[in-house]
Amino acid sequence: MNIVFIVYALLILYIFNSMTQRYCDKLDMNQAKQARVFRVTNIMILILLVSSYVKVLNISG
Repeated sequence: MNIVFIVYALLILYIFNSMTQRYCDKLDMNQAKQARVFRVTNIMILILLVSSYVKVLNISG
């Protein structure tokens, strides 16, 4: 179960990072603003992934 969730998390992070990159390219953001957008996006996605992992552990445990 852990391996499946890790693969799922990496896939989700890749998808969101690629969408964020396209968004930044479309708006022609400078590097400093892009770094902030990526940081916020990745932190929020990691929080969601960790909370869903904890929820899965509580349901199956």
